[in-house]
Order: sequence, then C-alpha cells, then structure tokens
Amino acid sequence: MDRFDAMQAFARVVETGSFTKAAETLQIGKTSVTQMIQQLEARLRVRLLNRTTRKVNVTADGAAYYERVVRLLAELDDVETSLSGAATVPRGRLRVDVPSPLARLILIPALPGFHARYPDIQLDMGVSDRRVDLIDENVDCVVRGGELSDQSLIARHVGDLRLAVYAAPGYLQRAGTPTHPGELENTHHRIVGFLWARTGKPTPYAMQRQDERVQVQGRYVLAVDDGNAYLAAGLAGMGVFWLPDYMAAEHLANGELVRLFEDWQLEPMPLYLAFAPNRHVSAKLRVFIDWIVALMAQHAPVIERAPERG
Repeated sequence: MDRFDAMQAFARVVETGSFTKAAETLQIGKTSVTQMIQQLEARLRVRLLNRTTRKVNVTADGAAYYERVVRLLAELDDVETSLSGAATVPRGRLRVDVPSPLARLILIPALPGFHARYPDIQLDMGVSDRRVDLIDENVDCVVRGGELSDQSLIARHVGDLRLAVYAAPGYLQRAGTPTHPGELENTHHRIVGFLWARTGKPTPYAMQRQDERVQVQGRYVLAVDDGNAYLAAGLAGMGVFWLPDYMAAEHLANGELVRLFEDWQLEPMPLYLAFAPNRHVSAKLRVFIDWIVALMAQHAPVIERAPERG
C-alpha cells in the first residue's frame, strides 16, 4: 500500500462523502479506493469511516486523522513543489469553472499567454453559470459574478463589472424606446430574464439618477440561466436587458444594440474567485489566481467604494 495514495483517497472520501465520488475525482476504480481505506484502517488499527448502504460518515478518530492528513498532504505538496522546481514552473492538472461570457470574451483569448508562461499546467475549464459543488466535483476554484451565497468558501474580490441597459434596434422599433426605467414595469415592455444560480429566478436591478432610485423587475417571455444565451436573446429582440460593458462593447459599436437610460447608474457587479477552505492553494492554483487578478485589472478593475457615512 502506498501510504500517500491511501491518505489522498481517505481525504477525498471524507470530502465527498462517497467512495464512488472519491474514485471518480481521483480517476481510479472504486474497488481500489475501498482497498486502500481498508489497508489504512488495518495499519492504524482504528476505524476511520462508518459505512452504510446510503452514506459514509467519518468516525471521531477519522475526523482527527483527516485534519492532520490534510495538513500533511499540503506540506508534502509544498516540499515536492520546491524540490522539483515547480515553484518556478508550476505543473499539473487544474480544474476551474467560470461564467461562459467571461470565458469566451476575456479568459480564453488571453490563455495563450498563460500557457506560454506555464506550459506544464493542464487546465480543465468548466464553462457555465451554474452552481458548482467544489468538493463533490473536485473543482479547484470558480469565478462568479454577484455576491456569493456560500459563505463557507474562501473568496477573493478580483473585479467589478460595470453594467448598463440595452435593447436591440428591432425590439425598439416594435415596442418603442423607453425613456425612464419605470416604463419597464407593468407596461407592454418586456425584459430578458436571467435565472441566477443561487436563487433560480431573476433579480430586480437597482438604478439611480441623482436622488431618484428605482428597482426594476419587469416582465419577461424568456428567462435563461446562461450568459451567452442571455446575450443571444437580447440581440434577437426578446426584450430589454442588462449587460456588463465587456459583453456589450462589440455589439454597441456595430449597431446591434442601443444603450438606454444613459443618465442612470447601476451598481457594478462584483466578480469573485472562490475555493473551498480545505483546498490547498498549490503553486498552480496560486499562479492562476494571480493571472485572473491581473487580467481583471485590465478589463474590469475593482472599483474603490466611498466609505459609508455614519
């Protein structure tokens, strides 16, 4: 039995709560995981896990062992990294999940530069706006827009997306051009709805002009849960919609979109990079985080907020 592999398998079973899921994330057979845990328990002469037909629970001894194993695995990774030279040339597989428009318009076009600098990092990029379980899906980090609902994650504020309101010329020809955000409520106007992963439904947008502040919910005939589909629906004239500047710029320039309510402001959408608290920040994850921070500083820098008045 390789003790290092057995400890990795044990840690993954605890984190996923399943031998099957642990085997999938480690890309080995479930039987191998089971045998490694059995051999580990035999060597330690303690029961680490309680198994039932439905779930796996860690014992008190197993919980104590897990806490030390996680620290030990992190230290071993650091030692191997420093000795192999990977501290300067990080290597290995990195699993991330990012919003689809951000991937298409900003991240993927910049990836050749990242790959040239870190050629030994294999990047598995999930491209979605769905809610991701970092532990169960063995994802190293996610990038998400909006406030994070899972407060257990370690999050870094990496950017702010400036928002504005747009519509396609075809929609405005049919429905007319609204001059006040309030015209989107309880009228013939329609919006394109975006279904946020954390709530499963559209969220009102707050808009402000000097001392006037409104919240716009609107009514829709189409709501989607993907950023690229949301943009496509707006371009097709399905309604008025809200976009970050980086998504709208090209379509605004070529006349496919018209900006509305230009004298109104919207709160920028914060962009976060998040990872699980028990996820070791390896060299490869660290350089990816630094790359995201630098990239967002170019495209959507963090906006300094004025301190609130007491």
